[in-house]
Amino acid sequence: MADEALFLLLHSEMVAGLYRAAEQGEGVTAGADAAAAAPCVLQENGRCTTKLESMGFRVGQGLIERFTKDTARFKDELDIMKFICKDFWTTVFKKQIDNLRTNHQGIYVLQDNKFRLLTQMSAGKQYLEHAPKYLAFTCGLIRGGLSNLGIKSIVTAEVSSMPACKFQVMIQKM
Repeated sequence: MADEALFLLLHSEMVAGLYRAAEQGEGVTAGADAAAAAPCVLQENGRCTTKLESMGFRVGQGLIERFTKDTARFKDELDIMKFICKDFWTTVFKKQIDNLRTNHQGIYVLQDNKFRLLTQMSAGKQYLEHAPKYLAFTCGLIRGGLSNLGIKSIVTAEVSSMPACKFQVMIQKM
């Protein structure tokens, strides 16, 4: 239980720290008008999201390496996704994914109805606009894990009502 709280606090501080650093570095546009500064804010938010995603990617690679060292080879892509939804997700977030869907053409949707990294926020739509920055690390986590299992993918997240979220995994055919 204590390790879960530490992970939640660490994640929250990673997000806050990156965005805080971006805001402080934004002092360059202090003399500019608001319309000229808006693209800079969006660009910095994109950089922060990319940084969080790349941090998650590296962590995902390391975790999958550790978790799969004693497991048998996976038969196919679907087995790998089931492993991510059951074992990997349980180890990281202390619960399984609530729903896994696929179109059998390389697109998987992982749904978590009570995502741990969003449960600290309000359950309403009040903080809905801030949710993506708290999901970037997890998108990287999934992408990094899949990468280490030999699957190149694009992972996106979507939140329609908190704390539920959906991660869409698009497998890139090589």
